[in-house]
Amino acid sequence: MDALCARILERHRDSIKVQKPHLAVPNLTRIIGATLTLSNKHGFHATTLRQLAEASGLSMGGLYTYFDSKPTLLAMILGEVAETVNEVLTAPPADVRQDARKHLHWFIATHVRMSEAMQPWFVFSFMEAKSFPPAERQRAIDMEVMTERIIADIIKQGVAGGVFSVDQVTLTASLIKPLLQDWYVKRAKYRRRGTSIEAYINAVGTFVDAALSAPSRSRTTAGSRSKSRSMAHP
Repeated sequence: MDALCARILERHRDSIKVQKPHLAVPNLTRIIGATLTLSNKHGFHATTLRQLAEASGLSMGGLYTYFDSKPTLLAMILGEVAETVNEVLTAPPADVRQDARKHLHWFIATHVRMSEAMQPWFVFSFMEAKSFPPAERQRAIDMEVMTERIIADIIKQGVAGGVFSVDQVTLTASLIKPLLQDWYVKRAKYRRRGTSIEAYINAVGTFVDAALSAPSRSRTTAGSRSKSRSMAHP
């Protein structure tokens, strides 16, 4: 939380009136933390600045030194989520990038781990999107589209290399995305079942790999021979 709020301070220095990091970052942490908590309980739209001031321990005037309105606060949160997602998911190790299967497994593991570290931020961006103003709602949609596009590009790489066999790449990418979202949206379900993050990552990776993998040459050849024999001996 502190690291993300420090980045928010850096990105919004022109509008945040408190410039000293040792003062601004702790207060931003309290403000953002309270916003995510209250939104989870009441919804962002229904949360008032007075409630936010009380929950964060700051005065109304104190809040206004960091943002001038709820839409600005919303833009700060969504902007940080979008930037972090883009930075993390588009920077796989060089050796991973060259292998579509490794790349996809890396992407799944990295996405799940990132959503675990930023769980309140991810839940907020996903669950509250329907109540956002039009511009911010579109930004939340764009984040999801961006993630699906990265998945689609990895799948295309695998298809071109003969690793994956997929007819509808875009649709397949859109089907994989909810598997990643389920970890942070329905975390309580997996906690009740005793599912660890490692078990979830491995299960999703195995499931997706099996669904996308091109049939091996030996299996294809065996299948063709079996078909030929059945046609020769009706």
